[in-house]
Amino acid sequence: MSRLTAGSQSSLREANKGLLVDTIKQFGGLTQVELADATGLSAATVSTLVKQLTESRLVEVRPTSRSGRRAQLVTLARATGLAAGVHVGHRSLRVLLSDFNREIVAEQSMPLPREHPMDTVLDRVALLIVDMLELVASSLDELAGIALGLPAPVDVSTGMLSVRGVLPGWDSEHIGEVMGKRLGRPVYVENDANLGALAQMTFGATHPYADSVYVRASYGTGAGVILGGRLHRGFGGTAGEIGHVQVDPYGHICRCGRRGCLDTVVGAEALLASLQTSHGPLTLRDVITRAVDGDPGCSRVLADAGRTIGRVVAGVCQAVNPQAVCVGGELADAGSVFLAPLAEAVQEHILPNRVAPMEVLASPLRGDEVAKGALVQVLDSTDLFAQGGDGQ
Repeated sequence: MSRLTAGSQSSLREANKGLLVDTIKQFGGLTQVELADATGLSAATVSTLVKQLTESRLVEVRPTSRSGRRAQLVTLARATGLAAGVHVGHRSLRVLLSDFNREIVAEQSMPLPREHPMDTVLDRVALLIVDMLELVASSLDELAGIALGLPAPVDVSTGMLSVRGVLPGWDSEHIGEVMGKRLGRPVYVENDANLGALAQMTFGATHPYADSVYVRASYGTGAGVILGGRLHRGFGGTAGEIGHVQVDPYGHICRCGRRGCLDTVVGAEALLASLQTSHGPLTLRDVITRAVDGDPGCSRVLADAGRTIGRVVAGVCQAVNPQAVCVGGELADAGSVFLAPLAEAVQEHILPNRVAPMEVLASPLRGDEVAKGALVQVLDSTDLFAQGGDGQ
């Protein structure tokens, strides 16, 4: 019978520590009994490893209760750091700061001007993050990383946009490098719908499913695709770019240079233009609010947009066969006015699956999907042992 050497025992112990830390990162905090169930490790092994991780200040243990009984809750230590999740939208900026237990410790939002230049936006992001760190009595040294969500396809290997013209003024820049120089911390750059999909998979509507599609319907439309529990970006980061699927071969020219893309039909500019004659100048938020209040013109515009998006989403679903579609973004704030026609169009244009019917769900993370997905990106990309654990 073979015996484990000291080296192999040490490697197994470190692997088990990593498994515990990753499990705590995923769920935010578990009792030792729950950790044993989640990892498959014995209760004795979990107890020993938790003690070692506590001594190395990677985790903290505090009293809690489960079903009326006392227990010990194991969470990541605050000293392991903070993460910043940033959503750069078409007209607004949102920043969340969280600890490694996924608790939001600070948040800030601000409007952005139309066609906002990259340098100005990144300067504002840097200033906001520094101010937020000061508010929670922390410093940049405690910031494990920053993730930026952008409304454009991103090649994550370079941190650059992979399609020209979609976000003017950002095309030729190594965005991650530029941002990293401002704060001296690791920076991750990702498409906003992809981050929304990560957030939904982690603690949102699609958490129970291995295969799902998240649709972000806002000033533009995009989708994030999860296959086998992993984000599918495609080669060059253009998977899920449904805003550039042609729906009108004789339509207007899109920013990407092609004619009649979905965004030219259901994007904010198109929706507002269709109401100009009857309603005068409106904002996208005005349209959503009036639709919810029963305005027939605004309701019709959003319902038509929902049906058009639903037909395109059905094509994606027919190709990848997800278990669920989750819809978020500003247009989803209109509720059933927008969501019901979208869901009906999806169901109408996919093959009916009697074995595993697909669900169309509303996002429960209204307004924060992208920023929360950005936090997930940082937390999942951070090696806590490299950050400060002693590895012993």
